[in-house]
Amino acid sequence: MSGFDTGPGNVLMDEWYQQHHLDLYDANGDWARDGTVDEELLDILMMDSFFGQAIPKSTGREYFNLKWLANILTQVDKAIPAKDIQKTLLEMTARSITDAITTYTEDTDAVYVCGGGSHNEVLMNALRKHLPGISVETTSKLGLAPDWVEACAFSWLAMRTLAHQAGNLPAVTGARKPSILGAIYPSNINS
Repeated sequence: MSGFDTGPGNVLMDEWYQQHHLDLYDANGDWARDGTVDEELLDILMMDSFFGQAIPKSTGREYFNLKWLANILTQVDKAIPAKDIQKTLLEMTARSITDAITTYTEDTDAVYVCGGGSHNEVLMNALRKHLPGISVETTSKLGLAPDWVEACAFSWLAMRTLAHQAGNLPAVTGARKPSILGAIYPSNINS
């Protein structure tokens, strides 16, 4: 079994969107849909060393954030419309995911998307475009609502902690050893 982070997911798209709109995310990818991918910017984004790191690997907001994006934008010698940056971030997200799938799981015949990205029609279509011949659906197809997957994962982690069993997989996280995650604190509510 293996797993790893492929890149920023929705983090950069959401943060960029919040800088330009009052909402938290680009519903259905509508703003990105109206943009155009800036190929020069996309090339620079995709040259980030994280994408070439060996697996297992993990990342998050501590790495992929607006400061990271601002540093990248200083390398482009032109003004790029905000919606074009949004579309380019969406394309980077799609490519980072699909590149990882084609590099590490060549026999994949289906991909199931969960979380916020599953509601982004433009992102889902980009994933399908870059994965021809592979079914790309949300986890609803498996009977699990895309917005419930993370909650289910944390429930599973809690169950493992209560059973005094490791909740991590070093092959996924890169951790040195299996570990019991979290802690249990007794409540003194009835005292």
